[in-house]
Amino acid sequence: MNLTEEQTERYCRHIKLREVGEEGQKKMLNAKILIVGTGGLGSPAALYLAAAGIGHIGIVDADVADLSNLQRQIIHSTNDIGRPKVESAKEKMLAINPSIEITTYQEFLSSDNAQDIIAPWDFIIDATDNFTAKYLINDTCVKLGKAFSHGSILRFNGQTFTHIPGSACYRCLFKEPPPEGTVPNSKQAGILGSVAGMLGTIQATEALKYVLGIGELLTNRLLTFDALTMEQNIFKIKNRSDCPICGVSSLNK
Repeated sequence: MNLTEEQTERYCRHIKLREVGEEGQKKMLNAKILIVGTGGLGSPAALYLAAAGIGHIGIVDADVADLSNLQRQIIHSTNDIGRPKVESAKEKMLAINPSIEITTYQEFLSSDNAQDIIAPWDFIIDATDNFTAKYLINDTCVKLGKAFSHGSILRFNGQTFTHIPGSACYRCLFKEPPPEGTVPNSKQAGILGSVAGMLGTIQATEALKYVLGIGELLTNRLLTFDALTMEQNIFKIKNRSDCPICGVSSLNK
């Protein structure tokens, strides 16, 4: 299927890229990406994926927009306070690109619904802010053979890596969640708003690279950054043979 005249103009900066071109743009138009969480990380990811022309985007969030969200959750505005975040996010995404399809899940991701929600999608962005959700996304994606981007932020720092089937997963890096109360969240410790934008944009870029099949994904590598110094580091991570989700013992169960 050829691009329409409107699509050719809208995505002309993509098409000019040798690594993308018309065929790459068609891949994006046919792609399905799920974003779990429409907060600090999910907001920039959703906006950029919508603008890029990802044909079908899913957004999962049970919360409503709150005044304290607006310092970093740029997809929501003052007029959205009290509205479901998925409705607010969908409205802004369609305002950027009305030709895409958006599926909303106004519910918390849980062990009861995770497989059903995640199964239809090509790539998942973990834009959540709690360990329970992060481990659930990791475990479900590994079991279903889904690629995903992990992201975490706190204060002035961020970290991210990408998993594809066969690469190290979140439990290879952190086998179990930390004891409750030992690691503060952003509500307790704070977060510089723009740091969320920095990391969410990286996650969106990883998703686009995956769809296009270009560049080097952050597989088996953890990227960290400190916004105060602008220092970035990449640490190699390996599959753990004793990983309870992707390790040899788990695969033989």
